[in-house]
Amino acid sequence: MMLAAVVRELEIIGEAAGKLSKNFKSEHPEIPWADIVGMRNRLIHEYFGVDVKLVWQTSQKNVPELKEKLLAIDSAKENRLL
Repeated sequence: MMLAAVVRELEIIGEAAGKLSKNFKSEHPEIPWADIVGMRNRLIHEYFGVDVKLVWQTSQKNVPELKEKLLAIDSAKENRLL
């Protein structure tokens, strides 16, 4: 059950990343947008071929790193508005 929840959250992250504008993505090359969207695509379409170790590694290492980068982008944006 936990695996399904983690996979679903990664799918949502990938879907959201895919909806961002090309301009926004190009302004933030420190984030691996293509990898994020690519993982979403693999999770969605490879029903029985999901690499459990990769999913777990991504959730434990890459997602926290992504969160930090996104928070930094948000903080910088807020500082520009002040």
